[in-house]
Amino acid sequence: MASDPVKDLADEPVDHRFKGLPPDAQAHGLTVGQLAAQRRDLFDGGYTTPVLTLDSDALEHNLRALGAYAARHDLAFAPHGKTCMSPQLFRRQLDHGAWGITAAVPHQARVYRAFGIQRIFLANELVDAAALHWVAAELAADPGFRFVCYVDSVRGVQLMDRALRGQPAVVDVVIELGAGEGARTGARTDEDCRAVADAVAGAAALRLVGVAGYEAEVPDADPDRVHAYLRRLTGLAVEFDKAGRFDADLDEIVVSAGGSAWFDAVADVFAELPELSRPVLKLLRSGAYVSHDHGWYTRLTPFNRHPEEGGLRPAFRLWTQVVSRPSPTQAFVNAGKRDIAYDLGLPTAELVRDPLDGTERPATGVRVVKLSDQHAWLETDTADTLQVGDWVALGMSHPCTIFEKWPLIPVVEGDGTVTDYVRTFF
Repeated sequence: MASDPVKDLADEPVDHRFKGLPPDAQAHGLTVGQLAAQRRDLFDGGYTTPVLTLDSDALEHNLRALGAYAARHDLAFAPHGKTCMSPQLFRRQLDHGAWGITAAVPHQARVYRAFGIQRIFLANELVDAAALHWVAAELAADPGFRFVCYVDSVRGVQLMDRALRGQPAVVDVVIELGAGEGARTGARTDEDCRAVADAVAGAAALRLVGVAGYEAEVPDADPDRVHAYLRRLTGLAVEFDKAGRFDADLDEIVVSAGGSAWFDAVADVFAELPELSRPVLKLLRSGAYVSHDHGWYTRLTPFNRHPEEGGLRPAFRLWTQVVSRPSPTQAFVNAGKRDIAYDLGLPTAELVRDPLDGTERPATGVRVVKLSDQHAWLETDTADTLQVGDWVALGMSHPCTIFEKWPLIPVVEGDGTVTDYVRTFF
């Protein structure tokens, strides 16, 4: 029987590669699975600070919430894997109904394939010849593998077609409609999209299967602007279908969008799509929901606009320790830029835990004001707010840049029991 690469992660040794884990686990030669089986307590089980944790209940809640949302709105779901790059979380997303996993770059797609992902949507134009050769070889070797990527320029189509000449497979592509001037990638106008479609029609190694975009890049995004952009996207799908631009051999037409801030707008507009000549794969790509966060996405989640649809819970908690208290209003904890996501805002202090008696209290009067490489600068209201040795839990914003700093993350139950470890690959 072939081994399961996801389950095989439990056989990795616990060693110096993994921050925060108990040093005695390495001394005793434990594997990740053996350490998990011990169900140690986070606070007295030998873990060192700083240590990032994932709340098991919040993870399961979030996985169920988006899986149910997509099903309720008749959307296929390919969450963006760059958010976590964790094969275990990919498996759980698929178990909750995901169609496949979205990638941004070829390396991510290679990680996905190493762990058995059968459907990959690459939300970028792929013009790297070596990567295209790899994709073609994967498609040829596995008839059950589905791969789709963006195209947004005539030159990109030409480069892809040239790189794929003589390769053993044709690559499926969707035309990316840009979200407007000043946005990120994508063909800017409908006429540009038509020109790219014409180029794909003349490329023997490519097959046009749909249209896609990313609504979070709409300049000065608000509900009206985002809905208008998405209607341009679906309108392009309707036009291309009537004009016979999609490949004649398709079983379905792909229409895709969806970050983590406007998936309600995607659901609204995709529901308006008229019947096309073939079934439509309405593909949502939101990814940050898995862990959610304590800042950026907490403010932007569509569940704030539609609380009747559900909600998400922050799953991350970074436990740090006060290592210096040089003044009544200043304290330093032992985690900084190497441990903390800070590109979308500084972390927030959530809890303080007394290391002597284990009592916890809200981090009232504690603020993170600055980060150094290995320290967070805290400001406190009073001299007795914090003591050296106190554990301080930080909540962070932007999951994409949290996961990449922690290659093995303890999954913790509400009582502090560590039940599993999530492996990441960046």
